[in-house]
Amino acid sequence: MRDAAADAALAGPVRLIVFDLDGTLVDSLRDIATAANAALTRLAPGMPPLPPEDVRAFVGEGARVLVERMLERAGVDAPVDEVLPVFLECYRSCLLDTTRLFPGVEEALHRLRGRLLAVLTNKPGDLSRTILEGLRVADRFARIWGPADVPARKPDPAGLLHLARELGVSPADTIMVGDSPVDVRTGRAAKVRTVGVIYGLDPAALRADPPDLLIGDLRELADRLAG
Repeated sequence: MRDAAADAALAGPVRLIVFDLDGTLVDSLRDIATAANAALTRLAPGMPPLPPEDVRAFVGEGARVLVERMLERAGVDAPVDEVLPVFLECYRSCLLDTTRLFPGVEEALHRLRGRLLAVLTNKPGDLSRTILEGLRVADRFARIWGPADVPARKPDPAGLLHLARELGVSPADTIMVGDSPVDVRTGRAAKVRTVGVIYGLDPAALRADPPDLLIGDLRELADRLAG
């Protein structure tokens, strides 16, 4: 049986689909945790590593915020601006060690080829492009943009609106797909429809602040748009 509420959420033209990266397209938590702990080891040798589940809560608002939260959780007193390049150096060294596309993502992207696809993430754009190139799906996206590529980071809508304008698509014909309330707030502020994936980094928060449509597999989005 069709879900009327879900169908209503996707009613109307969909020309552009904008995806978040971490927790939406790629499962990158272990590599991010490895980099965080490597950076902490340089600052405070011998300290116990932070478990990945702790690092999970740091992801989503950009590398600088991640480093701020990492230092606070570890109890390390160090300037964020000095630690950030250390973290990024460590992360570059393990960027694709374990990071993979979530199940169903590659198939969904293939089935969505007839539409414009893009990535808007708070992860640095160069790292995002390297990851998607390494996973051999970068060519599926018209743009892969991070904070340096847009006027403001999510949840400010300026980046999403700028991306839509760049690709010649109106907000009314755009969908934002993500795994966190940051993505939902970005889409709402830009007046685009929002889709949330519940397999990502923060499903509880996403359910508490729900988008127009929740899905458990990206192939479901392709199915609904095809139907």
